Amino acid sequence: MKIAILAGANRKQATSTLLALYVSKLMEQEGHEVQVIDLHKNPMPFYSPDEGADDSAAVQCLRSTVKWADAIVLSTPEYHGGMSGVLKNAIDFLNFEYFDGKLVLVCSSAGGSVGTSSLTQMQTTVRNLHGINSPEWISIGGQQRNFADNGEPESEEVRARVKRTVDFFLSLAAKVR
Repeated sequence: MKIAILAGANRKQATSTLLALYVSKLMEQEGHEVQVIDLHKNPMPFYSPDEGADDSAAVQCLRSTVKWADAIVLSTPEYHGGMSGVLKNAIDFLNFEYFDGKLVLVCSSAGGSVGTSSLTQMQTTVRNLHGINSPEWISIGGQQRNFADNGEPESEEVRARVKRTVDFFLSLAAKVR
């Protein structure tokens, strides 16, 4: 299966990006083809339907990657109870044809214990784009946000929870596809 992951942070070494890369690693270990768009390394222009930003290489890469995918993962830091502005800006360049009928897993990293506000906000956005929300999601917060040098969460509990959610998502995405 082909999976697009949008890592929606605008900070180097953001824990939400580390989480997205760990999810990618787990999916690749199961034999899936994964493309990660790190919005810190590949920033989008500001969305405006009037400015012609659709022509930028970053937007074209975003669109072709999400269009190519059978399933999508969105990962964000939680900022003030919502998804990051850079992730929302990137999603604004996409429409129904990119999400329609695709299963979407949402992930967040929050400074507090969990980031459920950003998760529900992303699920609302996915629903409005005719995507199919995975009933499971991933949220890490506080001390759960520590990653080892090998890119894996330090906590065995977090590794097990992420693995269980990724396995569920992959199984459901195969059925939806």
